[in-house]
Amino acid sequence: MAVTPNKPMLIKFKQSPEGHQGITRTGFSLPTPYPTFTEKRMKTITERLQGKDWQQVTDHMHEQGYAIVREVLTHKECNELIASYDADSTYRKTISMERYRFGAGEYKYFQYPLPDLITQIRETVYSHLAPIANKWMEVLQIEQKFPATHEALKLHCRERGQDKPTILILKYGRGGFNTLHQDLYGDVWFPMQAVLFLNEPGEDYTGGEFVLTEQIPRAQSKANVLQPRRGDMLLFTTNFRPAKGGRGYYRVNMKHGVSPLHSGQRHTLGIIFHDALS
Repeated sequence: MAVTPNKPMLIKFKQSPEGHQGITRTGFSLPTPYPTFTEKRMKTITERLQGKDWQQVTDHMHEQGYAIVREVLTHKECNELIASYDADSTYRKTISMERYRFGAGEYKYFQYPLPDLITQIRETVYSHLAPIANKWMEVLQIEQKFPATHEALKLHCRERGQDKPTILILKYGRGGFNTLHQDLYGDVWFPMQAVLFLNEPGEDYTGGEFVLTEQIPRAQSKANVLQPRRGDMLLFTTNFRPAKGGRGYYRVNMKHGVSPLHSGQRHTLGIIFHDALS
């Protein structure tokens, strides 16, 4: 960068919200140490998501109610999210799963404002899932239409008193598990959600498979046992999905959980699109 001798380059200090200083120069800025998830990385995760095969995701969601999207997070991003688990100021609530008989393990709900990385994932993924959700409502003849943007869904949640973020990070140790359940949180809910896997199965932990059950009318339940790798994102239905039968479409109710860990530690990031009452 050329500097004319008669016009010295101006250097000034910029105070960040956290109290750290960064050096700012005309036409150039040195990054401050915080936040952890930088603007550059935020754009990278958006580009990464936009580059995925969303038509294949759409097909899988329609056919089976879930889809695995590979390599959404880098290993570094996974490690940073795991490291942030002990940063209590990031979270609004901590839940012991044993206390409520939800299983064995612990999870924490993030508070607003969310880290930029998480916000970008939530908004970008929602924009691709909303058309799928609206198609489900149409074929099941449910009078419900979801907005095109996640910000509009959040506004609808706030109008019904649901203003608490539902993004959570979960931690399981040896023997940890999660009972079958659905994540609803209030009258307003979006029919799909995501979970991002932060550890490598077989390397960081054994067991701990993700379990999806389907309750088909007048039939026994079916279980899908999945084991995505570190950095992968699993999209799945929150409550039910449509299935086509001889007389048209019908609902298949679904629940999800985690099988017991045999060894190690397992962390996941849960992305739920609707907000909660509490």
